[in-house]
Amino acid sequence: MKMRIAIAGGGLGGLTLARILHRHGIGAVVYEREASRSARSQGGMLDLHPESGQQALADAGLTARFRSEARPEGEEHRILDPAGRTLVHHKPQPGNFSGRPEIDRAALRDLLLDSLPADAVVWQRRLVAATPRPGGGFGLTFDGGHSAGCDVLIGADGARSVVRSLLTDATLSYVGTLVELSISDADRRHPDLAELVGPGNFWCIGVNQILAAQRLADGGIRVGISLRAEDRHPDTYRSKRALLDMFDGWNPRLTALIEAGDGPPAPRRIEAMPADTRWDHQPGITLIGDAAHLMPPVGEGANQAMLDAAELAAEIATNPADPDSAIRAYEEAMFTRIHPIAEMSARIQAMMLSPTAADDIVRFFTPRPTEPAPAD
Repeated sequence: MKMRIAIAGGGLGGLTLARILHRHGIGAVVYEREASRSARSQGGMLDLHPESGQQALADAGLTARFRSEARPEGEEHRILDPAGRTLVHHKPQPGNFSGRPEIDRAALRDLLLDSLPADAVVWQRRLVAATPRPGGGFGLTFDGGHSAGCDVLIGADGARSVVRSLLTDATLSYVGTLVELSISDADRRHPDLAELVGPGNFWCIGVNQILAAQRLADGGIRVGISLRAEDRHPDTYRSKRALLDMFDGWNPRLTALIEAGDGPPAPRRIEAMPADTRWDHQPGITLIGDAAHLMPPVGEGANQAMLDAAELAAEIATNPADPDSAIRAYEEAMFTRIHPIAEMSARIQAMMLSPTAADDIVRFFTPRPTEPAPAD
């Protein structure tokens, strides 16, 4: 009897898992809550790391397509202080894919979707409950009354994972607030801001707050304001005026990024799971990505989600007759790999929003001189 694998969540982790399983001749159905691939904005750029995100795409057979969509020039980053003085300016080697080239999230998701059979993703299926069945497997209930069954359930359903609650009661902690704005057609409408941001990432580091921006492939700019976790409700940041007041005294060339936003600011809470989160193995179920190890957004989340998918798919493909052994092996390796990465992400998040963030980040991005070899 054919094993039925259900993947809850059609983000980058879930789609990577489905793609690699498909390459091994193992079918899986992805249940995604959105109505279509274009139902909402997918966010800004990602830098894919060679040892994780890029490795997963290689396992998926998608390296060539990734390189056709990625932008090595997006690795460029500029770090300024509130007066507008440049602290760090890194320019990557043109056309070099050996580092961490950037790709728009939407382009990466489309690349993965296009690599799957048309019936591999079922849209408009928001999982609301998963119920263990006496003989094994799970019954799935979706918003709107739809239902399905599976032998193996993989939770790739993000920060608010429904599947997670079947494995662990780990709680999320509030670690910061991110406020986002978008500026479309920047070269034509705001050429001064396009020049300021450059082709990649831009950060202006203040005391306990960061004004950042990144260039998108479509010529737009995505602006992000990072703030410490406070008692203020995120709705406090829904007006440009409120944000501009917080950046009073900063160089007007920098705060122009806020004024140029196409619409009102969109704030959201940033949350994280404890770095040492684990769970006891249970038959026929596991988690990948943010569902398994939600971390602050400092560059590892999507990369680790895709690596989770690649490693889990490899274990299942190696031992398809015994998915429980495959899941157990994946989980033990994942827990060991993720713990130091989650701790590092928490430290970076705290560093970036500290009173001494500018000095700390300059040191972080400044290569240390190589010590000379001892003389014979």
